[in-house]
Amino acid sequence: MTGSEKPIPETFTPALGQHWLTPVYDLAIATLTRERVWRAFLVRQVQAVPGDRILDVGCGTGTLATLIASRTPQVAMFGIDPDPHVLERARRKVASAGASVDFAEDFLSEEVLARVAPLDKVVSSLVLHQVPLSEKARILQLMRRALRAGGEAHVADYGEQASSLMRWLFRRTVQRLDGMQNTQPNADGVLPKLMHEAGFRVVEETGRFATPTGSISVYRCIA
Repeated sequence: MTGSEKPIPETFTPALGQHWLTPVYDLAIATLTRERVWRAFLVRQVQAVPGDRILDVGCGTGTLATLIASRTPQVAMFGIDPDPHVLERARRKVASAGASVDFAEDFLSEEVLARVAPLDKVVSSLVLHQVPLSEKARILQLMRRALRAGGEAHVADYGEQASSLMRWLFRRTVQRLDGMQNTQPNADGVLPKLMHEAGFRVVEETGRFATPTGSISVYRCIA
């Protein structure tokens, strides 16, 4: 690691904030976040085409990676996550769908980029709100560096909680599970700023979805 590189974290926040909640993660996300709506919007936005190389950062139980690989089987789809328990579920999910995804237990790092880059697209969903501010920046910088010129990053996560109702719901749900320190920058609207600082030449919020857990924003960034 050079002096300019940020350290890779040694720990991570598990799905729903606690390991014991992992078995109900998919059900909770489906019922409490209007997942079908924003997830379908995100997959359409990605517009995967045959030959694309796509990495899902913090792939979790593999829902997004499976949807993309099932919709466009000719893509080279990769997924990384440091949690072996969610990856077990991801592998079962993709096998059940008859799709192909190369999953790896890992944090996003230079070593991972050496294996999969250059990429056409990078995706991530419901990850950045769980990590410290420095790690949000590190992940976005590596996502940018992984992409070929003109490549795209597509992110769905809790963004700015612009209304009093969304802020209240976010405090009562997400922040109770994942804590205040890591999640508050998202609620304050930090993600577009970090995306610009990571070197993306275009950053746009393409959708914002009110949910019982706060608002989820979808972003599109061009390298």
